[in-house]
Amino acid sequence: MKKIILFTMLSLLSTGLLAYSDADMDGVADSVDKCPNTPLMDLVDINGCTKKKLNVSHTKSNSHADIIVGANYSGSNFASLNQTDTYSSSLQVDYYYKDFSLQASTSYYKTDGHAYSENGMNDTFVGAAYNIKLTKYLLVRVGAGASLPTYKTSLNNNNTDYTGSLNVSYALAKTNIFAGYSYTLNNDDDVSVKDSLGNVYDYRYQDTNAYSAGMGYYLTNSLYMSAAYNQSNSIYKGYEDVKTASLYGYKSIDKNWFMTFFYAYGLSNTASDHAASIKLGYYF
Repeated sequence: MKKIILFTMLSLLSTGLLAYSDADMDGVADSVDKCPNTPLMDLVDINGCTKKKLNVSHTKSNSHADIIVGANYSGSNFASLNQTDTYSSSLQVDYYYKDFSLQASTSYYKTDGHAYSENGMNDTFVGAAYNIKLTKYLLVRVGAGASLPTYKTSLNNNNTDYTGSLNVSYALAKTNIFAGYSYTLNNDDDVSVKDSLGNVYDYRYQDTNAYSAGMGYYLTNSLYMSAAYNQSNSIYKGYEDVKTASLYGYKSIDKNWFMTFFYAYGLSNTASDHAASIKLGYYF
């Protein structure tokens, strides 16, 4: 089997959970790789072990990149609100150098509700992460990033937010168990709004903690599926935590192209009833 480079990252805004990892980039997932850290230009078998060494006049760079485009949807129908549907298109760019990675992502949205419509840019995320392989089976990822205020509000209270994250993945045969934690420093300004009837509504923001845990399984060498439970504080003080159950999939098409798909079901009144995305990526 020729060496194929497979990689992706979790797409949801706050929780990249190491759904797929291939530290030696041989096309065999770490969770089932019986020969980790094979040289980059080796041909490997289905177990990730060298079966032939290539003689080349140059070595491949330790750096690589990808670009990912996506279509996303979320819908809510809270008891106090009419049905609201939000559609967005997203763009993500990643750069990798050994165990270090950089990411930038942004999206453009359109929201439709009863007698209500809005569109524009969401916040833009930039971040960095580092993978630490503690053992053959245990991988830890630490990250930090910032959400830049490209989302425009009429209240002019949107500021740069900062996030730190820690994710752990443990591989067991074709199964991996993962968990993640992130903390976001919310710098948006508190505001009070008066409606046409003279009612005053206060919006008070808070820093948030987010937790996720789940399990994934490699159905084939190129198809991975996982399920997770996610919980995060609401960005608004005094509101119920946001809770969801989610499904995630990764499919390698060839050595350059790959796809991811995602679905989340809201378990709390503060979560979207349904959210879904499909993304297409290209590796350089």
